[in-house]
Amino acid sequence: MNQKNLLEVDWSKIPAPTDDGAAAHLVGMTIPQLPLMATDDSSVTLSALPGRTVVFAYPRTGEPGKISLVDDWDMIPGARGCTPQTCSFRDLYAELKAAGASQVFGLSTQSNAYQTEMASRLHLPFPVLSDEKLALTRALNLPTMAVAGLTLIKRLALIVDNARIAHVFYPVFPPDRNAGDVLAWLKDNPVRA
Repeated sequence: MNQKNLLEVDWSKIPAPTDDGAAAHLVGMTIPQLPLMATDDSSVTLSALPGRTVVFAYPRTGEPGKISLVDDWDMIPGARGCTPQTCSFRDLYAELKAAGASQVFGLSTQSNAYQTEMASRLHLPFPVLSDEKLALTRALNLPTMAVAGLTLIKRLALIVDNARIAHVFYPVFPPDRNAGDVLAWLKDNPVRA
């Protein structure tokens, strides 16, 4: 299937993911000390970041006009919507920061080179982290899916307070509303001084 438009999606025609319990263990976990390459050419160790960090994870972004990873990508529950999710975080970035997010990151298992092109094309104001070697994914036992021989992170968002996971959004659907849901949670749960 050709991905003509990555942003215009009729969510009523896309199967929603179900809560399979694969993220239930995450709240309260401490982020391990693992450096991840970021699209701004820095190395980011999430556990070393003070304050509140928002990390939204997704399976993989597509490229306009390119062939999908598999023909039935849109029919895999939770697969479609990585670009709309990412763009919603881009569009609400200033509001997320104003609501207490010290930093915001995207996260996928795609290579840093692939993500850097995407971050530039979508004009992202935040870095995207590459867990291409699955170090963080395995250390936290993040929910994953196997597609075309690749291990991909299922869509979720983490609120991390001083290296400890305070809240998890999982499953996420529709993806383009994830940033708004995170923003509402941040407003309802301000950082304690």
